[in-house]
Amino acid sequence: MLNLLSALIGLVTLVLMIPAVFPLLGALNWLLVPIALFGAFIGLMSSKKGGQNFCLIVAAFGALRLFLGGGIL
Repeated sequence: MLNLLSALIGLVTLVLMIPAVFPLLGALNWLLVPIALFGAFIGLMSSKKGGQNFCLIVAAFGALRLFLGGGIL
């Protein structure tokens, strides 16, 4: 059940990251990366690791976007 919740958190975060790809909306990732990491923490408590890995990939994508935009763009 926790794996499903983690995957759902990751999916919602990924959908919310779509507008953050556009210029001047990249600062939205400052809110979305911690949410994805929280989903990974929820997935850590599960015996299956699919949701956890998905949340970590989403968080890495958001962190990469922050890095490329200088933390603001």
